[in-house]
Amino acid sequence: MVALNKLQKAPPFPVEQALKRLGENLRTARMRRNLTIEEAAEKIGTGIRAVADAEKGKPSTGIVVYSALLWLYDLLEPVGSLADPLKDVEGLSHEASKSPQRVRKSGGLDNDF
Repeated sequence: MVALNKLQKAPPFPVEQALKRLGENLRTARMRRNLTIEEAAEKIGTGIRAVADAEKGKPSTGIVVYSALLWLYDLLEPVGSLADPLKDVEGLSHEASKSPQRVRKSGGLDNDF
């Protein structure tokens, strides 16, 4: 058995809470579709334990299981909207503050030594 890393054993509290909410939402989505854990696992090609662990929000569950369940329930957004760099307001602001400032005048060099 592979040893769990520190992040899987004790993730930051907000991450842990987000995973638990995601798991609860996945369980609700499965039940609304009248699927059993076995049926969901079969449809995404994994075991029932992986689906059960995802529904519990376990951090050791692979992201591919979470993603496959979101896909199965038609809740997966198009890739472009999941990580759209243009919507990363904080990142854009940070990047703009670190961009190099223009040193020369816009008129070019003036031969005045």
